[in-house]
Order: sequence, then structure tokens, then C-alpha cells
Amino acid sequence: QVQLVQSGGGLVQAGGSLRLSCAASGRTFSSFAMGWFRQAPGKEREFVATIKWSSGSTWYADSVKDRFTISRDFGLNTVYLQMNSLKPEDTAVYYCAARRSMVAISAQEMYDYWGQGTQVTVSS
Repeated sequence: QVQLVQSGGGLVQAGGSLRLSCAASGRTFSSFAMGWFRQAPGKEREFVATIKWSSGSTWYADSVKDRFTISRDFGLNTVYLQMNSLKPEDTAVYYCAARRSMVAISAQEMYDYWGQGTQVTVSS
């Protein structure tokens, strides 16, 4: 049984930084792709970033490119989302997700497992 347990998040002023963590367990994740998504109040959940666990190849939504960094730690089986230069429009519940495929994509319906979500609030 795959489990994704998120930590991090909270309240930060605009321009600040936060790091989200997603600890994965229950499988060997070398053949997985991992992703981060977010859902702002009143909006649909949207893609943020994805990483191919084996190679570390990454892709980002245009809205976060050059500000956010997705990474993974093999030893800890953990995926991170480092968020810098945060803006009020980044306020959302952030979710990590895992996909049983080595192909890292942005389509959330293609992800098989989800974390519990964590709130990120950026004040202006």
C-alpha cells in the first residue's frame, strides 16, 4: 500500500520561501513519477511540478517556473517542493502525488496515489 505523507507549508509573507515534503512508503519508487499539484479556493486543482524519480528530470507549470524547485531524496524516499519568491496567488492547498509510470506528466487524472494536502498561505 503506497502512502504519501506531506509536511511543511504554513503562512509566509510575499517574497518569502517555504519547503514542502512528501514522504513516500510502501513501494520501490524508482519506476514512479512524482508530482505536486495545488488547489486555490474556488478553483480547480492544477499542476505545479513533476519529477521522474529515476532520472530526476523535472517539468514545471509556467506560473512557478524559476521560482519553485522539485527534487527527490532516494535514501529518504522523499520528494520536496522548494518554493521561493512566493506570491499571494500561490496560496492554495498543495498535494503531492505518485504515478505508477516512469513518464512524468502534468495530467492529474493519471496519478494513482495522493497525499493528504497541506495549506500554503502567502500574505501580501
